[in-house]
Amino acid sequence: MRREQRRATAIHDAYDHKWESFADMGYQRFQPGPSLQRTTFWGWETGLTRFTSERLGYTLDGRGYDGTAYTGNYLLTQDYSNRPRISEYDVMLGPTYRFYLQPKYSIAGRVLGGWAYGNFTGDTNGEGSLCNPSPGVSGCLLYHTGSTYAISASVVAEYNLSPNVGFRLAPEYFATGFGSSLQNTRGFTAGIVYRFGKQ
Repeated sequence: MRREQRRATAIHDAYDHKWESFADMGYQRFQPGPSLQRTTFWGWETGLTRFTSERLGYTLDGRGYDGTAYTGNYLLTQDYSNRPRISEYDVMLGPTYRFYLQPKYSIAGRVLGGWAYGNFTGDTNGEGSLCNPSPGVSGCLLYHTGSTYAISASVVAEYNLSPNVGFRLAPEYFATGFGSSLQNTRGFTAGIVYRFGKQ
């Protein structure tokens, strides 16, 4: 009975906070154009969750990704590089629910939705989205620079280093709508979480 009381107290000490902030690094395999191979996106993520109970909270998430697209051997000009740098920035909001709580770790589900901005043409030397790269090739190689929706679904595992500080790992499905199509992307985020403000 005493052991159960100690366990309940430890769970309460770790998860009875109003706020949870996090700073993470991110990884994705993103397709930068309708017919291009996937490229590696490395990024950062930060956010804040307001918990209304030990289990349920609402997360505001901001992140940015950077990578290099490979567009093949379609040389448009003498100065054109077939490995332009591309980037993406996202702001999303949604619920987080902890469905498994232990004194040392927790597992939660998180669903976010919001806005994405992709810069795919800033490094193409004025060639834009590379829409007519060579004879016999139709369409654009890269998505056009612009805004669209973003959707994220992830499982968030946290390991507590103390009641206020933990390490988190979140495998993730991420979807965007650049080029009026759906980009299905998988990746993860990982970093440090800090909890503050008692309920």
